Amino acid sequence: MDRTEKREFVASLAAVFAETSMVIVTRNDGLSVADVTDLRRRVRAAGATHKVAKNRLASLALAGTQFEGIKPLLKGPTALSWADEPVAVAKVLVEFAKTNDKLVLLGGSLGAQTLSVESIKALAELPSLDVLRAQLVGLISTPATRIAGVLQAPAGQLARVFGAYAKTGEAA
Repeated sequence: MDRTEKREFVASLAAVFAETSMVIVTRNDGLSVADVTDLRRRVRAAGATHKVAKNRLASLALAGTQFEGIKPLLKGPTALSWADEPVAVAKVLVEFAKTNDKLVLLGGSLGAQTLSVESIKALAELPSLDVLRAQLVGLISTPATRIAGVLQAPAGQLARVFGAYAKTGEAA
């Protein structure tokens, strides 16, 4: 890379850090090309990005962003993964690290909050944003359904009483 390409790369990475909500740092301890390709495919399917960047260039891009806390993690063969939806990328990386010991989670950052490996694993156990939204809608709609059922019950009972009274009046 020449200087112009490096400047463009740092600027594009800084723009990504300005727009995203989470960054996770991993270390590659000898992943094969097939493993890295599989990891990138899984990360992309989760709506995230996984990129290997020179540590010095990544540090320059992190300067002045909310993710400056992850600079100390940028030592050795590292890669950055980022996404707007934090749970999805954490799940993919944690699951991949469980099956392949050559991918090591180093830490990350959720906004200005620096995350340890344990925090990333805890985040990966949370349900996704879509599941949480569905659960919230379910919780909100359940009381409304119960209220509607309670309000309809007396009217239904009155209708049955009137119907029975009408039938007895016809029989007489």
